[in-house]
Amino acid sequence: MNPWLVAAALAAFATFAIHTVVGGREIAGPLLAAHGLARIPRLTVYYCWHMVTILLLAMALALAWAARHANPPLVVLVLLLAVAFTALSLGLVAAYRVSPWHLPQWSLFLLIAVLSGLGLT
Repeated sequence: MNPWLVAAALAAFATFAIHTVVGGREIAGPLLAAHGLARIPRLTVYYCWHMVTILLLAMALALAWAARHANPPLVVLVLLLAVAFTALSLGLVAAYRVSPWHLPQWSLFLLIAVLSGLGLT
């Protein structure tokens, strides 16, 4: 059992849970209720929200699997996704000149990336 990958899996699962519970209440619910936004774009963004939910759960499950059954390519895939999501978050922070804590996802994805990287060593 790889303890770094167990930690990465727990971090990914926590990210999934935060996204689902807090994000669902604070972001997805109000987005769906935003009738000032046209119906199809609103439903498309809501659909994307659920795609992210599924992806976050898949990342957590993949890391949990890799913690028990060595699978470096799977860990590399999750690590690269986490790095890409970190970069996307920080890119939005920079582009829209908001506090990094207004879009705190980067910190969770960075944690997943670091722990996954440590799990590969």
